[in-house]
Amino acid sequence: MADASAASRARRERRARAARTPAPQAAPADAQPDAGSQDAGSRDGGSQDAAGLSPAANPDEAASLQLLETGTLEVQGRLVDASNATMYCTISADGAEAACVYKPVAGERPLWDFPDGTLAGREIAAYLVSRAGGWNVVPPTVYRDGPFGPGMCQLWIDADETVDLVELARSGDARLRQMAVFDAVVNNADRKIGHLLPMASGQLYGCDHGVCFSAEYKLRTVLWQWRGKKLTAAAVDALRRSHESLTSGDLAAELHSWLTPAEVAATVRRTERLLALQTHPYPPTDWPAVPWPPI
Repeated sequence: MADASAASRARRERRARAARTPAPQAAPADAQPDAGSQDAGSRDGGSQDAAGLSPAANPDEAASLQLLETGTLEVQGRLVDASNATMYCTISADGAEAACVYKPVAGERPLWDFPDGTLAGREIAAYLVSRAGGWNVVPPTVYRDGPFGPGMCQLWIDADETVDLVELARSGDARLRQMAVFDAVVNNADRKIGHLLPMASGQLYGCDHGVCFSAEYKLRTVLWQWRGKKLTAAAVDALRRSHESLTSGDLAAELHSWLTPAEVAATVRRTERLLALQTHPYPPTDWPAVPWPPI
């Protein structure tokens, strides 16, 4: 594995590169994707207002969602190490301002193993599951229009630079353990060390959830240290909340705006299996268990 300073160094450089990398010129309107032009198996939610989200329970989160949905989005630069078009932006409204990440659908590269819908839609779906289950591991995220067409807009998280991410990823941190169960629910195929965003406040977020929710088992993560171990009470509680929202709440209907019916059904089955076994899953045998590079 890479040396212990690599992840922190990459994180520090990420925003610096964005700030000095000019954003490309906005594409003409006729070159941007039509939000309603996806095939029957695709869901990009273009007909919904913003992300189609129900109000968040946390007032600060609700304010962040409101800002992300309605604020003026200004591209400051491009994160050049991202595999898809990822813009570092500021967003402002009524005297409030924040940094955010904007990933337009027009900048997505097709993936053979995720042929339906959009990566932006999967990022929205991950936020919905995180919020509904009380996992609280995905920053506030909305779907909105922007300079390069519709896409995902997520609150930028200023991670604690004093935390060694490699050491954190190898640890038994309870926050990380909860994230590992969330990743099993959403079937995260790309949980890298660099996707961990620990805050000085103690909150731990994760980012880059564009390759989640496959109907096939594709869990690929650096967080296997709890494989086969009994789930914590906190994880079981979050799973129960998630299952209730999926089966008798609004979550399933919201997910259908972004995922295929088969992917939504698979999410229910994964949640039910985790509740039935109440153990952390094992790595897949027919799929790489760790993303590459792991940072």
